[in-house]
Amino acid sequence: MNDRAAIWDAVHRERRRLVQDLEGITAERWRVPSLCPGWSVHDVLAHLIDSATTTRLGFLRQMVSSRFDFDRANAGGVERHRSSDSQDTLAAFRAVTGRTDSPPASLATRLVEAYVHGEDIRRPLGMTSDYPTEHVVTALSYIARTGAGLGGGRERVDGLRLSPSDVDRHIGDGPEVRGSAISLLLATCGRPVRLGEVTGAGAMTLSARA
Repeated sequence: MNDRAAIWDAVHRERRRLVQDLEGITAERWRVPSLCPGWSVHDVLAHLIDSATTTRLGFLRQMVSSRFDFDRANAGGVERHRSSDSQDTLAAFRAVTGRTDSPPASLATRLVEAYVHGEDIRRPLGMTSDYPTEHVVTALSYIARTGAGLGGGRERVDGLRLSPSDVDRHIGDGPEVRGSAISLLLATCGRPVRLGEVTGAGAMTLSARA
């Protein structure tokens, strides 16, 4: 399996796993605030539908209509795909789990979307999940070298050494930040992580930047 096919296979698997995790949760839990400020669990799932169905041309159209404001474009996507009934939103997401549409960006962004937004939903709901380390590290490597203007976390990890505890490699140089690959990915994306989830001489620096 080539890299492109492997990445899409991982994305499709993660989408299907998220559907399974959300089946049967109560209406109240759909309203729980996610790790994305201002978005509920339901909102994040609607964003994932928008992300899964956005083509390169569609992305350009969205950016033009939102006057090149990423936040406005994302808010518009949530509004389009968030049904009044959470079960309808879940059904819509289930229907697009196998899509291979993508905006004009590195394919690694599909892994970032799947894993980070998966945790945006699962953590507030008290759910846990195991993620394929190889693909999480691919997402981490991409987000660590991408600037904030393109949704990355390069500025947060500049001058730090990220050392995933579940794989024998590191990203960057400087004071070490150690933790699982998914924990480092979340922290690099500016998400809150639990006390002690990332450690090392650079952990406080990364936390402050986040």
